[in-house]
Amino acid sequence: MGISFYEKEGLFQLDTKTTTYLIGIVDGAYVGHVYYGKRLSGCQGACALLRIGEPPFVPSKNEREKASFADTFPFEYSVWGVGDYREHSLLVRTEQGHRVCEPVYVSHRILEGKPGLPGLPATFAGKGGKAETLEIICKDSWIGLKIILRYSVFEDADAVIRSVQLINEGSEKLYVERALSACLEIEGAGFEMLTLTGSWARERTVTRCPLTYGRLSVSSVRGCSSHQEHPFLAVTTPGTTQEQGEVYAMHFVYSGNFLGLCEKSQFDSVRMVMGIHPEGFEWVLEPEASFQTPEVVCIYSDRGLGKMSRILHDLYRNHLIRSPYLHRKRPVLINNWEATYFDFDADKLVEIAREAKKAGIEMLVMDDGWFGRRSRDDSSLGDWYVNEEKLPGGLPALVERIKEEGLSFGIWFEPEMVSPDSELYRAHPDWIIRIPERTPTQSRAQYVLDLSRGEVVDYVYQCVADILYSADISYVKWDMNRQQTDLGSAALSGERQGELGHRYILGVYELQERLVREFPELLLENCASGGGRFDPGMLYYSPQIWCSDDTDAVERLAIQEGTAMLYPLSCIGAHVSACPNHITGRVTPFGTRGLAALAGTFGYELDITKLSAEEKEQIREQVGMYYRYQELIREGDYYRIASWRENQKYDCWEIVTKDGSEVLATYVQVLAGANQKSRRIRLKGLDAEAVYMLAEEIFSDSQESEEQSFGGQEEQPKRTGKKYSGGVLMYGGISVEPVKGDYAGRLLHFIRS
Repeated sequence: MGISFYEKEGLFQLDTKTTTYLIGIVDGAYVGHVYYGKRLSGCQGACALLRIGEPPFVPSKNEREKASFADTFPFEYSVWGVGDYREHSLLVRTEQGHRVCEPVYVSHRILEGKPGLPGLPATFAGKGGKAETLEIICKDSWIGLKIILRYSVFEDADAVIRSVQLINEGSEKLYVERALSACLEIEGAGFEMLTLTGSWARERTVTRCPLTYGRLSVSSVRGCSSHQEHPFLAVTTPGTTQEQGEVYAMHFVYSGNFLGLCEKSQFDSVRMVMGIHPEGFEWVLEPEASFQTPEVVCIYSDRGLGKMSRILHDLYRNHLIRSPYLHRKRPVLINNWEATYFDFDADKLVEIAREAKKAGIEMLVMDDGWFGRRSRDDSSLGDWYVNEEKLPGGLPALVERIKEEGLSFGIWFEPEMVSPDSELYRAHPDWIIRIPERTPTQSRAQYVLDLSRGEVVDYVYQCVADILYSADISYVKWDMNRQQTDLGSAALSGERQGELGHRYILGVYELQERLVREFPELLLENCASGGGRFDPGMLYYSPQIWCSDDTDAVERLAIQEGTAMLYPLSCIGAHVSACPNHITGRVTPFGTRGLAALAGTFGYELDITKLSAEEKEQIREQVGMYYRYQELIREGDYYRIASWRENQKYDCWEIVTKDGSEVLATYVQVLAGANQKSRRIRLKGLDAEAVYMLAEEIFSDSQESEEQSFGGQEEQPKRTGKKYSGGVLMYGGISVEPVKGDYAGRLLHFIRS
């Protein structure tokens, strides 16, 4: 790891463990992208990649064709208005209405460490971690704008972290209409773009499409990173798989509106950009004021999508997640939402807790319906006081009863919203996001509180803090169930209305920052109607995020596959839920539901009091399984073996310790077939020269058609003692026999002898 500057060549070299990123200063003014790829031992001759020795040459040698130069040069940060007609990263308007900006290189600094970003989530070096940061300082003296391009690298991570700071050094206001965080130029042929798309209850589906001439993008203007598209994009070489091919990826550390875009130019180069979505955005930059963009994580992998995944997993575990629960065993919890919905009281919750304790569950989480007059979803959001008709004696009494049963206690909030039918809205109708004189649009019978306002942030925070101080509460599920419309704030002037979206997200970050600082041992789980705000920005505040409201184990295979492509399994909120499933109606074996939830935080979302003795015993076995494997799943390397989304038959993934000494492989036969031979599964990441013992097998029976209840029984673990060469397991594979019926699962645990 390191950053070097070669003054004679005007070349910056940024090295990570296995990659090199090169930046060149051309004509003493223009900052260009030279190279990003496999690590280089030297960079002699690299500047020729900028093609400045061929027409149209650099402006100092051919001023008459400066526009042609701008239209072909691989800028590190593209701007609009001076001849570069490709997708731009920066657009600034002056008070006179002009929209031309031309930043030129002025100086640079190479710093030890990794600076934070005030008010924003940001990667960090960590205790004992080494990092270096390059700041390239550019200016447009005509409008008085300074642009600082920041690049950081870590000693133990194959990532380049980018952001931009804008500073108004002039005497007049500037209006920032677009300020993206990163721009990257790639050359090659036949590229594909890979993104994660979906909707509510089917988030983060892996989607590929060829890159043709023109622009392809992913984005959100919903006020959050969204269910529909994800703040991530990758450009891949033809035929890229989990283990082969080149990948150039960007992941945005932000939770609001975003734009990620790829453009193939007339000369076959590809430009990638990512940052805050410019639609509806405008920031007034007063003289001497600054604006900081969020970070973009840039990744290059020369060994397919699997290497990209493991780079991101390690980066987020080591340099983004701050929670004390990062390396701790998370409590096995049971949430009452799918068990009771709004129909519960203290006695019902205690009954659930009592049975849960017998099965080995450690925490009860009380979901929506405990506050105000909340018996349906159309009232009381914002009225964060306990409904004592449901919970006599309030939270202190309930929490003590739950603790007497031997469980800790968690609680659900939706702090960012307010119901029209609430005391808060009647007292402060101007506290919502709305346009004056227009009837605001409802969604889920609720409005969005204007968190761009300091007094609203203070009120919301105090409500949450007062509840947490009132009783012994160990966990908070922070929900957000609607997206933004009618963008207007009573607290912002007309020329600053374009700042609302970003200021709102800054308010969310402030709330959660205050929460985790004041309650450092709190386990915070973010949620947004499931996975509507599952992004790196939220991981800075909470170590886990509810993955999707679709708790169907088979549906979750695809949802969790897309999520695990970018995020460690320990971040993925996953529960065993009731059957038939409340979203899909599918009947899935209890054991298979357990295997799917094990590839996440692991918990339960059902009414345990209604289960049979046999099913409760299966919970005890599953909790024991979680205890045995939680550290391996939390800390190990993730490998995707097969995707039922692609093959329409079976799913398989694997976790391996860093030293290759322990392996956990999960296989699910999604759809059975006639006249089938055994399926050969090739493991990954093992020591080919070592011998591995199959220490444990866990089987989940298939679902037979005549079963009407939860169905499917998990067998006791089988300890076989069979031994296999690591090379055989990786290159030959292990055979998995087919069984009758759909949704059968199998867990294989190997230990190096």
